[in-house]
Amino acid sequence: MLTAPKPGFELSLPAPAKLNLFLHIVGRRPDGYHLLQTAFRFIDFADTLHFRLRTDNHIRRLNDIPGVPEEQDLVVRAARLLQQYTGCRLGAEIEIEKKLPMGGGLGGGSSDAATALLALNKLWQLNLPREQLQEIGLQLGADVPVFIFGHNAFAEGVGEQLQEIQMDEAWYVVIIPPVQVPTAKIFSSERLTRNTPVIKVAAFPDAPTRNDLQPVVCEQYQEVNTAIKMLSQFGEAKMSGSGACVFVELKTRQAAENVVKSLSLEIKSVVARGLDGHPLLSM
Repeated sequence: MLTAPKPGFELSLPAPAKLNLFLHIVGRRPDGYHLLQTAFRFIDFADTLHFRLRTDNHIRRLNDIPGVPEEQDLVVRAARLLQQYTGCRLGAEIEIEKKLPMGGGLGGGSSDAATALLALNKLWQLNLPREQLQEIGLQLGADVPVFIFGHNAFAEGVGEQLQEIQMDEAWYVVIIPPVQVPTAKIFSSERLTRNTPVIKVAAFPDAPTRNDLQPVVCEQYQEVNTAIKMLSQFGEAKMSGSGACVFVELKTRQAAENVVKSLSLEIKSVVARGLDGHPLLSM
């Protein structure tokens, strides 16, 4: 359910997190990009973006985000790329309420960029189909297209080949360790497994799966390893994406809340519901 815009803005929209329910590295392209298989699940843990129309072509981020200069922000880059792609002469002012951790493997920056593309496509009355927005999003990062696609998805290639999958109702406890894991550093590790056998989408979720990046991250970041051990007593604990966030799946909200209550107060964690699709799917 979308909320009314924040006063002074035309649109206020969510940018939800994703979990990688597994992540296999199945090969590598000649250009160095890794070929993977993964399953994306949206959860109701999200940033919120607010948009105000400008009649000139200026793109402005209204709030500071520590460690992310405006010119490097994927939201700003997404807006300018959409202008370039369409020749649109309108602009926007954007305020970003961050809840999703950076370097956490939950896709926060990619989700923000996707929400920006969807919002500005509407605000600027461009009416581009989602397929074109996905192509634009892929230029910003491999995870951006799935947030525009809008369905929980089985992904292949570099993450851009998407097939919708149906997911059972589930709740998740997500631990947010106090570290940021640089994706490029993990993918460049010599210890990374890059030859996991390909599985068929029909075999998921019954086929044995894992996160191929997890051993490398756990070796380099003890905080992630500790979080996995902590959650493993409640089920199969996994790392999302390239880390650092770790999650375990539970059947009910009460079960998830009970897990959080059992954790140390010093452990940052959230209870999140698995979504059937992206909240902007009908936009």
